[in-house]
Amino acid sequence: MASICDPSVTDAVRRMAHPLTDLVPDYSPLVRVISDARFVLLGEASHGTHEFYRERARITKRLITERGVMAVAVEADWPDASRVNRYVRGASDDADASEALAGFRRFPTWMWRNTDVVEFVEWLRRYNDALPSNAGKVGFYGLDLYSLRTSMAAVLRYLEKVDPEAARRARARYACFDQFAEDVRSYGLLTSAGLAQWCKDEVIDQLEDLLRRAADTAQRDGRLADDDFFDAVQNARLVKNAEAYYRAMFLEEVSSWNLRDRHMAETFDALVEHLDRRNRRARIAVWAHNSHVGDARATEMAQRGELNIGQLIRGKYGRETVLVGFTTHHGTVTAASDWDAPAERKNVRPALPGSYEAMFHATELPGFLLTWRENAIATQSLRDDHLERAIGVVYRPESERRSHYFRARLPEQFDAVVHFDETRAVEPLERTAEWEAGEVPETFPFAV
Repeated sequence: MASICDPSVTDAVRRMAHPLTDLVPDYSPLVRVISDARFVLLGEASHGTHEFYRERARITKRLITERGVMAVAVEADWPDASRVNRYVRGASDDADASEALAGFRRFPTWMWRNTDVVEFVEWLRRYNDALPSNAGKVGFYGLDLYSLRTSMAAVLRYLEKVDPEAARRARARYACFDQFAEDVRSYGLLTSAGLAQWCKDEVIDQLEDLLRRAADTAQRDGRLADDDFFDAVQNARLVKNAEAYYRAMFLEEVSSWNLRDRHMAETFDALVEHLDRRNRRARIAVWAHNSHVGDARATEMAQRGELNIGQLIRGKYGRETVLVGFTTHHGTVTAASDWDAPAERKNVRPALPGSYEAMFHATELPGFLLTWRENAIATQSLRDDHLERAIGVVYRPESERRSHYFRARLPEQFDAVVHFDETRAVEPLERTAEWEAGEVPETFPFAV
């Protein structure tokens, strides 16, 4: 098998690639690959790259207008995304997208409070407003599970409106978290010492109560759960799974990563079922990091016993699922130096030799789309294990090989890949002094 650095492989990739012009990229080859698939998972190689957000939005707009996608599900907490969902559907008092995104207060705020997301959310609102009054509107939903307290509050608000006695029971159950104030991670620490276990049963009981309410309503008068009730159930599900997640972080009974991605897949399945009741074979676009949407079985994650939503959704829905990855070679990125640290505009170092990104850089194409062709030299060469870069909300260039690279088989991990050789940092709505200043180039003061 030819090496990934072999010029013949680079030439083969260059011939197979669909160049993307920066002005108006043509994603028609990708739309053809997607064809009639119901679920398109769109990745990103970092949580802070402008081009990844911009191009996912461009692709998603085409899927909405041409393929009937009815929902965008993102790597964000359910209640924060729910506020955006109400705004894009014209059901909130928020004045604009920036205000609708105000619920995203937890680190990393820039991940969803950035100029590219504002533009997309405003587009969704305009698109929905222009639909006929009887047409289904496109929604915006969160898949993640970090919003334990916000979700508890959402469950209580709903029950206080429809059943004060049920709200009283729920408040008593959720009171087990009161002693931990805002730091729910301390709950996990205490469970590891055997000092706090009772919340597990309480949050399970609360979710089961809501599910019984749904079953009773359907059996009694045949009504389907409305959006508000569905929202409450998902928040209760999040509380149950978040409790298990924080407990697993310290007890290490199972991988906390697996709990998180199983929760996202469970939320996705519930969303599919909910939307299918109103729109037969509802189509959904997912926005999340490559490490979540690329099939984990094609990466070293599998060797650690880890799975992800790409694997779970592809495994359940098969050909109805298309996984799309994004890569870059160098540029800038919005990221922090540590968890909960300020957002910075950091330099993305040139990709390491032997990586997919370095090979894509060697094609000398500024941007392109790769869709696999069986028996093509490029496809076969890329099936070997090679390095792939992943930058999360924390970027530490000083330990880049250990912190930000893993081995993967790209054609098995994704159905298509979008590469932009040089990228720039996404623009946060709240810019820190560190972000404004940017990172000093390593060649300072010569800047060569």
